[in-house]
Amino acid sequence: QVQLVESGGGLVQTGGSLRLSCAASGSIFSFYVMGWYRQAPGKQRESVARITRGGSTYYADSMKGRFTISRDNVKNTVYLQMNSLKPEDTAVYYCAAGYRSADRWDYWGQGTQVTVSS
Repeated sequence: QVQLVESGGGLVQTGGSLRLSCAASGSIFSFYVMGWYRQAPGKQRESVARITRGGSTYYADSMKGRFTISRDNVKNTVYLQMNSLKPEDTAVYYCAAGYRSADRWDYWGQGTQVTVSS
């Protein structure tokens, strides 16, 4: 069983930056893909970004140019650098890991709250 623990959330003003971390209890190299999702109050969970073992990345349209996902296979950690934050980025951010594809996630973290004030 692998545990994913997110950290780095908090309160930031519009235009500010945060870096989220997702630390895995085991090797993340075994995962084909790792990603970030978010869920705002009253809304469905949505994909934010993902990164494959080989380093290929995907971003949701509203995050392109502002968010950067990266992974450190030595530290078993995935990061989400978030810049130019907007109030609509306020949500709980979740880390996910998949052995085979982004269509089926095998593990989820507990989430970290990000609040962007206007």
